[in-house]
Amino acid sequence: MADASATILFVGDVVGSLGKHTLLGLLPVLRERHAPTFVVVNGENAAGGLGITPKIAGELFAAGVDVITLGNHAYHRREIFGLLDSRPEILRPYNYLRNQPGHGVCVVERDGVRLGVVNLSGNLFMRAGHPAFGSADQALGELADRVDHVLVDFHAEATSEKVALGWFLDGRVTAVVGTHTHVPTADARVLPGGTAYITDVGMTGPRGGVIGVVKEQSIRGFVTHMHERYETADEDPWLMGVLVRCAAAPLRAASIEQVLLPAV
Repeated sequence: MADASATILFVGDVVGSLGKHTLLGLLPVLRERHAPTFVVVNGENAAGGLGITPKIAGELFAAGVDVITLGNHAYHRREIFGLLDSRPEILRPYNYLRNQPGHGVCVVERDGVRLGVVNLSGNLFMRAGHPAFGSADQALGELADRVDHVLVDFHAEATSEKVALGWFLDGRVTAVVGTHTHVPTADARVLPGGTAYITDVGMTGPRGGVIGVVKEQSIRGFVTHMHERYETADEDPWLMGVLVRCAAAPLRAASIEQVLLPAV
């Protein structure tokens, strides 16, 4: 059996231009420090906090990002629709409707190791065309015998749904990482079946706001119960992610550790 050991750097939701610049500024540092085999980034808030554009996606790919995952704002920018169809390495949730632009699974290869990436949306408090758990089974069926490792980005609101999916996929994928809530959780671990898991990776962007937006606007909305137009904050930028070290055996993780760094 070939050695399938590798390292995956997964970076949580990039928020606005500040989040993008934080990622681009710290990525060389992280490459030197950890030498990741693959870099996967959730970019669904990269364009002003809502969606992603072809220009931003191009900048991330040019910086060496291997795969970009998205989430509930995948279709906020119509100009991205064509790229979702034409570029295999940018994913929207697999359990969206089949007639919607894009796809939710891809395979990338480096140093002889093949990594499958699956993007899924939660169903609790979220809009997705199909149930996440059955769609996970379908996605893994597409990847069968084609990959050494599989990373699942589960873009979901409810912690219970995320934890349940982690247990559901334990031993069947290398890692399940949660995104969407923008706050890193303290439960990174390798489950008994060998799957690395964390409920939420956190966000890459302005920690000085309220999950990425200007704090005064968020507070005002909660106080008045009136609609507020949110803007991306610009205070205290951080990069938040995880480093998954894959075992030599396929579909198994050796470790997972959080990466929480202030911008340089």
